[in-house]
Amino acid sequence: MKGEARKILEDLRQARVLVVHPRDEDAATLVDHLKRLGCEVKATWPMPAALPRDIDTVFLQVENLSTDGVTTFLADRNPAIIAIVTYESPIALKAIIDLNAHGVISKPIRPLGVLTQFALARYRWGFEGRLTSKVAKLEDTLKSRRTVDKAVKILAELNRIDDEAAYRMLRDQATAQRQQMVAVAETVIAAQEAMRNFGLIITPSPKN
Repeated sequence: MKGEARKILEDLRQARVLVVHPRDEDAATLVDHLKRLGCEVKATWPMPAALPRDIDTVFLQVENLSTDGVTTFLADRNPAIIAIVTYESPIALKAIIDLNAHGVISKPIRPLGVLTQFALARYRWGFEGRLTSKVAKLEDTLKSRRTVDKAVKILAELNRIDDEAAYRMLRDQATAQRQQMVAVAETVIAAQEAMRNFGLIITPSPKN
């Protein structure tokens, strides 16, 4: 348990934080507390045109936010976001949802509760990142599988063999060339498409 707690605190200390909030007492309280936790903190107001490249966590006041402005600010970046709200109004709630905020703190800002939301946001952010990576790998695997299957069908038709034999042919060629099967499959598909573009028709091999 102590080891897990140390791991959480170490993650917080390694965070690179940007506080986007008017320069007032709330902002000063938040920045000072984050610095005491040991993480690197920058503060700015108004919201900059783009998120600095070294930032991975943003504490952001959500009142009167422009959706277009936030979209430009994040520009396909995916930092951990902790929303700062003054009132639990429908507008603030919508902003929190639109931002897919990982945590929320309310004003007036007090040190109590900041650590919990900070840790929760970083955990959710890390979990989402790992999940996104797994989904991307799965999509790549499925795409490669479809490419191989398509090449297998082409080889099976041209050589008048079954899919299993065509698969072995593709696998053996990949082994001989020291390439991944999907790379060889892409070559087979590209060759067929190139011949078709020239109006050439590749006829299947005659049966023995």
